Amino acid sequence: MIRHLVLFKLDEGVERDDPRVERGVEAFRALGDQIPELRFWELGWNISDRAIAQDFAINSAVDDRDALGRYLEHPAHQAGVALWREFATWVVVDYEY
Repeated sequence: MIRHLVLFKLDEGVERDDPRVERGVEAFRALGDQIPELRFWELGWNISDRAIAQDFAINSAVDDRDALGRYLEHPAHQAGVALWREFATWVVVDYEY
């Protein structure tokens, strides 16, 4: 299995209630039901106020590297990524477990 972790940081001046952010969250929330390669799918807003904290996270899992590639290239995933590019940056970690 491969764990796919993504941590998002909203751009300066962008708040959670920004309509663009709300559309982005909903697009990613729906991926769990749209992409068959996903074996595990959760996401949520950070609750910590630490200065080093990120704002939003996705925690997911797929069977193998081929499944990860199919997930990353899936049109629904690509559409969600395009939304998030408008208001955030992110870091990714993919590891086998």
